[in-house]
Amino acid sequence: MRLAAVETDRAVGDAGRPTVYELRQVTKSYGRGAIRALDTVDLQLKSGSFSAIIGPSGCGKSTLLKIMAGLVPPTSGRVVLNGTPVMGPRRDIGMMFQQATLFPWRTTIENVVLPIEIRDGATAAKAAHGRARALLELVGLGGFETVYPDKLSGGMAQRAAICRMLVTEPAMLLLDEPFSALDELSRDFMNMELQRICLEKDATAFLVTHSIPEAVILSDTVYVMSPRPGRFVEIIDIDLPRPRTLDMLTDPRLGAYVRRIRSLLDEGAFQ
Repeated sequence: MRLAAVETDRAVGDAGRPTVYELRQVTKSYGRGAIRALDTVDLQLKSGSFSAIIGPSGCGKSTLLKIMAGLVPPTSGRVVLNGTPVMGPRRDIGMMFQQATLFPWRTTIENVVLPIEIRDGATAAKAAHGRARALLELVGLGGFETVYPDKLSGGMAQRAAICRMLVTEPAMLLLDEPFSALDELSRDFMNMELQRICLEKDATAFLVTHSIPEAVILSDTVYVMSPRPGRFVEIIDIDLPRPRTLDMLTDPRLGAYVRRIRSLLDEGAFQ
């Protein structure tokens, strides 16, 4: 079921955007089919959209993200990015995890260009330093290029990890609870930073989270997942103006979305 939002200028604009990422009838089973992690999943993500998936622990959220990243093959169905099947890890998919995982012996800028160094070699990585510096400026880390990770706060390290994800200019950003290890104030700040960066880059992003308010304040669309085997029980379009602000956390409209999603998760917990 999909809850339709009141049409806004942004919704009209998104309607005309091309589909970047598509899952068709995707399932995932383990143990020769004995454990079904994902039921039939269909998904379409438009260019420049920000979507989130939320569901109970063990429902298959991370499995779905790994399938989308090309790290795990689906048991059945198709995964397509820009018209091409996703058969494994790809250069046009960027992924960010719960921990920044910066190498302590590399400077901030060396960590940022690492994906290019691995993919294309040291010469290409050095040529990408200009792009990396621009990204570090974008996230407020200008001047920290030669600093080592032990001198960065948790939030600063995650911002560097965002730059590392963006430096290859991916078509799709996959975010696996990227700020869950941060304290609440830092997490709120980083969520607003992530929104700003995605809007500025017109990025297409898909977030896995356990936080209902986080899903609502960041997303154009929230996918609510059932307990295992995971499937979408409702798709909720979030009709709130952008850019979003932290003041909206007390907005009754946001609260209504949070309560709706909470009720769906509570219903699923007792099925």
